[in-house]
Amino acid sequence: MNFLYERILPGGGMWSQTISRGKVLRLTDIEGGANVCALFYNADEPVERYNMPDTLKGQHTFQLTAGHCLHSDMGRLFASILRDTAGWHDTVCGCSDEKLVREKYGELTYQEARNDFYRNARENFLIELGKHGLGKRDLVPNLNFFSKVVANGAGKLTYIPGASSAGAEIDLRLEMDTLVVLTCCQHPLDPDPVYQPKPVKLAVFPAEPTTSDDLCLNSRPENWRAWKNTQDYYALRD
Repeated sequence: MNFLYERILPGGGMWSQTISRGKVLRLTDIEGGANVCALFYNADEPVERYNMPDTLKGQHTFQLTAGHCLHSDMGRLFASILRDTAGWHDTVCGCSDEKLVREKYGELTYQEARNDFYRNARENFLIELGKHGLGKRDLVPNLNFFSKVVANGAGKLTYIPGASSAGAEIDLRLEMDTLVVLTCCQHPLDPDPVYQPKPVKLAVFPAEPTTSDDLCLNSRPENWRAWKNTQDYYALRD
């Protein structure tokens, strides 16, 4: 595989970068049990961002896996999920904040532990967004890659420990020039009483040309329409 970029993102770590369309971002759960909180923005017009309601209702789903797409709030696509060996990624539970981490795990400050201090996903997101001129008003419901959450008949949400095993991977084909923001903090519903966020590997490589029988674009008519809108958006830019 001809990787253009590779990096290990440690547990509790954060990362943001613009990835141009036509590339694939591969996330790998190195040890098993990882959770990658993710946000997506149009790199040129960040007022356009990932939209959880449209992503779910347009594809008649509660979770994401291979064949699904990530929709923007302007009727376009950020990414298509080409491949997924984990099988289930949470879309509805949001991310941890300072209060949740303190109540669940206690408090360990930078002054006490240096880079091993206890982090939370909301603050990590804000740090990364600030590097790109964005802030609190730009936070939207995030994805949680590698985490499985199910709902019973009454709507009660339950986190499933161990749903992602070591080596699980997901491949995202970027359909737009996208600012991707990631942080590896534990899922807010993770029942583990110990603070131990897991690392993931990031890799970027060129995507194969999109064909008319593409799994993601043909899985729902809404995906095809959003992809066409994205193509039109770039028609006079290329």
